[in-house]
Amino acid sequence: QVQLVESGGGLVQAGGSLRLSCAASGRTFIRYAMGWFRQAPGKEREFVAAISWNGGTTYYADSVKGRFTISRDNSENMVYLQMNNLKPEDTAVYYCAVPPWSGTIPTEKNEYAYWGQGTQVTVSS
Repeated sequence: QVQLVESGGGLVQAGGSLRLSCAASGRTFIRYAMGWFRQAPGKEREFVAAISWNGGTTYYADSVKGRFTISRDNSENMVYLQMNNLKPEDTAVYYCAVPPWSGTIPTEKNEYAYWGQGTQVTVSS
């Protein structure tokens, strides 16, 4: 059974940084892209970032470009989201996700099959 467990969320002041981690288990993810999404209260879950299986290709939402960096460590089945210069509008529950097939780097939530439970990020002004 696939399991994704996020960690690293918390409360931070605007301008601060956080590093989210996602531990994947249950199968080998080395050939699969991985993504980060977020959901703020009352809003739809939205794409944040995605990374190819080898880390060579990354995509970001316009709202986080230049501030967030996605990376992965396939030897540890981990994916990370480094978040710098955080803003109050970044406040949300952050989820990592894996698509059901390899060979693609999806940016739409309906293209992902496996999700973690989420980690709360709160940015105070």
